[in-house]
Amino acid sequence: HGSTYGGNPLACRVATAALEVLRDENLSENSKIRGEQVRAGLSALVGNTIVESVRGRGLLNAMVIDQPKGHYGDAGKAYELCLKMMEHGLLAKPTHGNIIRFAPPLTITEQQVDECLDIIEKSVREM
Repeated sequence: HGSTYGGNPLACRVATAALEVLRDENLSENSKIRGEQVRAGLSALVGNTIVESVRGRGLLNAMVIDQPKGHYGDAGKAYELCLKMMEHGLLAKPTHGNIIRFAPPLTITEQQVDECLDIIEKSVREM
């Protein structure tokens, strides 16, 4: 038993409509292109800042901060950096004390990614 309401006709129609939006608005392709843009921008910070490495696929990305890995809820440089980014208008999620996750919407534009990367760079350089 997976779900009491998951297989009803209304839920199926909603799921079909969501899939049609993904297809019709080319959101998978946008995710691929904008994800490459994000990783290229973040990678420029590796080696000359506190950013140790960058990883991801599509629009689900992360950057690793140069401090020892902690546990899931640990605060550390990643948390501090997230607070700085928040002050500049960008929300991100730290995890394990040294990793920051980025998961923007599939509809994000090139200009919006550039704005995010500017905020990330400014915040990293303030650390």
